[in-house]
Amino acid sequence: MCALPYLDLTDPGFSTRGPEVMAARDAHWCAETPYGLAVLRYMEVGRILRDRRFRQGSHAWPDTVGIEGRFADFWRDSVIGREGDAHRKLRALAVPALSEEYVLSLKPAFDEIARDLCEGLRQTRACEFQSAFCEPFAGQAITTLLGLSRERWPEVAHDASDLGLAMGIEAPQHQDRFNAACTRLFNLADELVARVRRGEDSESYVARMVAEFDANGDCTHEELLNTIVISIFGGVDTTRALLGLGLSLFIEHPDQWHLMRNDPSLIPAAVDEFIRARPTTTWATREAVEDVEMNGQVIEKGTILHLFVHASARDPEYSDNPDFDITAKRRKHFGFGGGAHHCIGHFVARTDTACALDALRQTFANVEYDGAPEWLPDSGNTGARRLPIKYEVA
Repeated sequence: MCALPYLDLTDPGFSTRGPEVMAARDAHWCAETPYGLAVLRYMEVGRILRDRRFRQGSHAWPDTVGIEGRFADFWRDSVIGREGDAHRKLRALAVPALSEEYVLSLKPAFDEIARDLCEGLRQTRACEFQSAFCEPFAGQAITTLLGLSRERWPEVAHDASDLGLAMGIEAPQHQDRFNAACTRLFNLADELVARVRRGEDSESYVARMVAEFDANGDCTHEELLNTIVISIFGGVDTTRALLGLGLSLFIEHPDQWHLMRNDPSLIPAAVDEFIRARPTTTWATREAVEDVEMNGQVIEKGTILHLFVHASARDPEYSDNPDFDITAKRRKHFGFGGGAHHCIGHFVARTDTACALDALRQTFANVEYDGAPEWLPDSGNTGARRLPIKYEVA
């Protein structure tokens, strides 16, 4: 066996989009890291996601980065951290509650939220985009899903964003913050379930979840709360980060912005191109449940594998045109994972992000940076801390 390339994922300056990752991908399909193996090529990522000899590896993330407390307990017991029958049971309840028909019924509300926020943007010619649009949009979208008034978005969005700090390599520095946020979100979930039980909510996602759980007698109240909290976390963090990352791509490729402005049918492709070109979750994680031989490489039982979304989506075997292009015909990317653990909320993220883009394309004739953006580390879960922009109103 040849020596594997090495990637230092613990370096705060490490980027999953960096030249060292591309060089490692050219040299081998995987690389050694302090956290296990990084899988860098499209074919191998796809094979591992579908291979039952690998289980979801994210359950080990708290141990990998050295965090403990309320968040770590929640994460290990969530639908993401479970496997086998326990995972299938929770997934079978959550998926119907987020049916495409139900999510599409929320589209008028998502459109209204985006239009209202864009009216505020029209009153000026510059803003910090994350706080002016991304956070309030993602927050109000999730309160709509939960059946809460839109005015409660700050408490929900800020706590969900704080949970995102647990998913980066700097997680131990923020442990008190995300553990406190996790406790508050469980209290909120408990409040929402109680409201459904009192007959005060029969239509929200929470009401749908309660109905699904009640129809299945072997689910606990804690499992119900956990599934609601993971939905809040994923719903806010993904949309908030994706919008900022996506707008930054358009700023750096203004021709693509004008294409979408003139042709709204390109919006769904733009959302998927965001995820391929600048994913919010930079890797999916799997763990070998037995010794596996792949391409001459022996992967020992217990090995953690991080499947690099960006590297695999820019693999020459995947695409001969790696540039950001919302008109290109692409094969499936793995930004929402795959196999048994394919993201439950992917259709919500695609739908609300598309609604936001439609409003933004009608608001910004041109948009550019107004100072340097500030980014979270480009590994784990990433996104903009601050995204200052200036623009011409359409």
